[in-house]
Amino acid sequence: MLRVLLSAQASSARLSGLLLLSPVQPYCLGPGKWGDRPPGGAPHAGPVQGLQRLLEQARSPGELLRWLGQNPTKVRAHHYPVALRRLGQLLGSQPRPPPVEQATLQDLSQLIIRNCPSFDIHTIHVCLHLAVLLGFPSDGPLVCALEQEQRFRLPPKPPRPLQPVLRGGLRLEAALSCPRVQRHPQQHLIRSLAEARPEDLTPHVMVLLAQHLARHRLREPQLLEAIAHFLVAQEAQLNSKVVQKLVLPFGRLNYLPLEQQFMPCLERILAREAGVAPLATVNILMSLCQLRCLPFRALHFVFSPGFISHISGTPHALIVRRYLSLLDTAVELELPGYRGPRLPRRQQVPIFPQPLITDRARCKYSHKDIVAEGLRQLLGEEKYRQDLTVPPGYCTDFLLCVSSSGAVLPVRTQDPFLPYPPRSCPYTTRDPAQRVVLMLRERWHFCRDGRVLLGSRALRERHLGLMGYQLLPLPFEELESQRGLPQLKSYLRQKLQALGLRWGPEGG
Repeated sequence: MLRVLLSAQASSARLSGLLLLSPVQPYCLGPGKWGDRPPGGAPHAGPVQGLQRLLEQARSPGELLRWLGQNPTKVRAHHYPVALRRLGQLLGSQPRPPPVEQATLQDLSQLIIRNCPSFDIHTIHVCLHLAVLLGFPSDGPLVCALEQEQRFRLPPKPPRPLQPVLRGGLRLEAALSCPRVQRHPQQHLIRSLAEARPEDLTPHVMVLLAQHLARHRLREPQLLEAIAHFLVAQEAQLNSKVVQKLVLPFGRLNYLPLEQQFMPCLERILAREAGVAPLATVNILMSLCQLRCLPFRALHFVFSPGFISHISGTPHALIVRRYLSLLDTAVELELPGYRGPRLPRRQQVPIFPQPLITDRARCKYSHKDIVAEGLRQLLGEEKYRQDLTVPPGYCTDFLLCVSSSGAVLPVRTQDPFLPYPPRSCPYTTRDPAQRVVLMLRERWHFCRDGRVLLGSRALRERHLGLMGYQLLPLPFEELESQRGLPQLKSYLRQKLQALGLRWGPEGG
């Protein structure tokens, strides 16, 4: 049987795979009973390396066996993988290799079996791998001996420790790191939360829960309501640095809780803690801005000259100014009844001067490049702008300038920006052109359920619409259903024509 396996009928694919194995280097397999040493570190280093060269250059299986059998004092553990590899090369080097004598293979097997107790674990593993590739039977003496030595070398697996019984908050904390959370996050967390006693739910555990929901875009009402209830119940014990983390998922997931005391509680915390932690205060207001629930009293405080002067010398001054610029934009566009102080013009900075981090991180999954190519072939490069940041600092995906008759105009002939603030510079008949913004709604722009836009995305679209830009959303479900560029161009043509847009020779 062994002769058949290693004869001309042996699998050429198996042997070709063997030929691709890297040569076994001496001494790389670790010291064994033979007392291997690095090259030059032993008096027999030269003869040992010379034997390896002889094995690598052997012209027949019989010659391989002869070099191993006639030089017992020079043979080291790593020579056996070299011999097996050379045997595979000899069998695979010819289209119809001659059958190997049974006695030759048996003698080679016996040599390896006799010496394998002195092999280290890596040498055993390499020999076993090569023997299987060469077609030695899995129940034959060579493979069985190598497998037995391999089992002896492997350390025994320690018994699994008994899992302690977790109660309350510890169970919920453990659930947040459990692999099952990724497969069935809502159900597992809800069950763990239901099993927890109220006194076991600590701020640390609830912050972990809030961060988990925000990070994985899990808009689970039952869990969010539990966080809101905890915040209200523990109001007196929470500082603004903890509250900013508890409030984060509500803004990010665009979820306003049903808890009636949620907003009154936050207003009291802001009034109490605003001067203690400026960055935490602004972070809380950012979450409330996404929910369209900005409290006037807190805005009075963060726009006051004293607060602005205080944060100017801090390490996080730039990020606070960026957040204050966004809050000022929200006041301008969404709070017409506000009459308090505003952020001075000299303190304002662009809100989002470049695409958001999540878009940059996932650019290879985005539809932006193929949509850009579709618009280029459909309209021409001069009739749209990509990734243009418009005042007060919102980055647009694609912007078109459109005449009052619906003709798409070359962008270079128009001012692509609408005036900001719109209240101080209202529309006039001098500029009848419309600005149409194509908004990519990628899969990661939504909560995990795929139906609700994340708070930051909803805020951007809301503000661009209030500034006068006409929005044309391109949902990921529709983009993913287009098969190739021709279908995408047809899809974009239908979308633009539905707005009454015209282009080309007939459109101007």
